[in-house]
Amino acid sequence: MPDLWKDLLGCLDLHAPRDGGAAAPAVFEGRNQALSYHRLFGGQLLAQCVRAASLVCPRKAVKSLHVLFPRPGDSAEPVRYEVERHHEGRSFATLAITARQRAGVIATASVSMHTPEEGPGRQSAAAVPAVPGPERGVRFDLLPFETRSAADLDDPGAAAAEFELWMRTPAAEPALAPALAAYATDLTLIGTALRPVDGVSQRDAGRAFTSGVTSHTVWFHRPFRTDAWLLLRQHSPVTAHGRCFGRGDVLTADGSLAASYAQEALLRFTPRRGGR
Repeated sequence: MPDLWKDLLGCLDLHAPRDGGAAAPAVFEGRNQALSYHRLFGGQLLAQCVRAASLVCPRKAVKSLHVLFPRPGDSAEPVRYEVERHHEGRSFATLAITARQRAGVIATASVSMHTPEEGPGRQSAAAVPAVPGPERGVRFDLLPFETRSAADLDDPGAAAAEFELWMRTPAAEPALAPALAAYATDLTLIGTALRPVDGVSQRDAGRAFTSGVTSHTVWFHRPFRTDAWLLLRQHSPVTAHGRCFGRGDVLTADGSLAASYAQEALLRFTPRRGGR
């Protein structure tokens, strides 16, 4: 069994492919996580897109990325990232990233980057509660770091479509924080959308429902670290026409709003047999 934390960090170490091709567009290759998961985890693709953008524009920070997932990825095949600069000025840069495997395009990303500037600051966000104690530890197989929550996404009882998850990674370089946070934001929004459905939880995937992320967006507001506690506060305002939508904020323990995110996903319920 591999060390899942070191395995994730290794996936963020993108490199030029053996067949060359580092001109326009810039090309990188990333290996996949060693996970017992039925497809390539979208959070890995989000994180690797962030890293690819940072390699192309190292003097700028990722401001936002919007990713579409046209088809599932194959975890047995490395992913090739083609990065094209649409614009790069003194303050801003805009990139397009295409993630490919032999079957075709598995993700496309639009990335906006910015050189940090001084200026006035404000935010509007509800107060952050205290970090739950270690007895509220929860485990997600795809998150190889410490997580805590006062709620249980595996509980099939009906509840509000809201969820708060605390996370803290082992010691990590600040430069990796955007990629690691983007990775974590991909996991629990579908489970949050399922909370109002009585008798169904995220554990029923493949039986009571079929799901798959179709698009995911992250906006980064301020620098932060992932080896200090972060709160992922999220809710799902709507499920309709075989899709669900959710959004959330990433806040530091002292209440600073560090990032925001949103996701749309396929959510197709399986008809129950024997009913009228």
